[in-house]
Amino acid sequence: MNTNDKLDYPGKELEIFDKATFWRSYLFKKIEKFLGKEVLEVGAGIGSFTKTYYSKNKIIKLTELDANSLKILRSRFKDYDNISIEEKFTKNINQKFDSILYISVLEHIKNDTEEIEVAISKLKKNGHLIVCVPAHNYMYSKFDKEIGHYRRYNKKFFEELNLSSRKLKECYMLDISGWLMYFLNKLVFKNEEYPSKFKVMIWDKLFVPISIILDFITNYKFGKNIIVVIQKI
Repeated sequence: MNTNDKLDYPGKELEIFDKATFWRSYLFKKIEKFLGKEVLEVGAGIGSFTKTYYSKNKIIKLTELDANSLKILRSRFKDYDNISIEEKFTKNINQKFDSILYISVLEHIKNDTEEIEVAISKLKKNGHLIVCVPAHNYMYSKFDKEIGHYRRYNKKFFEELNLSSRKLKECYMLDISGWLMYFLNKLVFKNEEYPSKFKVMIWDKLFVPISIILDFITNYKFGKNIIVVIQKI
């Protein structure tokens, strides 16, 4: 990734989704087994997901390039001795990790394939790269553009990556009811820049619990997001 590339995390988006606690808990349960002791979370935003997986037994490094988000991160975690926060690109971190997280971040990065390669180079042997990205590029909307998404994804992108010295362990869809809600919202509210806090609350408190059931029934073949786990071998 070029140093001129910008990771765009509008504060409004982060604040709106900060209360989506059901969704983050669901996501955490799906990736928990791949989280090692030393964790790097790239583009941590305002630390919403960090709070979900935080443990005193982990050593956590957070990176963020947005000045406002950095300020919030440093305030939120100022008393956490096992969390360090840096304003750095992944390639400039001189450290190896058991797990590296890109939670709703890769879609903000122009050279995403290069970023994946850099991230894998920062993993310890048998470490895991964990990615959550928005699915279905045909659903790309004004909202995606406004919050700095270069693209949405399909599973084929990850399945066709060069997997030399690494293994694609997980690649599946999550949040089928959220996908239906998002699709309908795009059709009805074509010019909406941000979903309202009310819509996010309805999705998180009503639709996510439904997704937990439907995702299992449909064997995680449909959904609003793609979850990917790549192991360095």
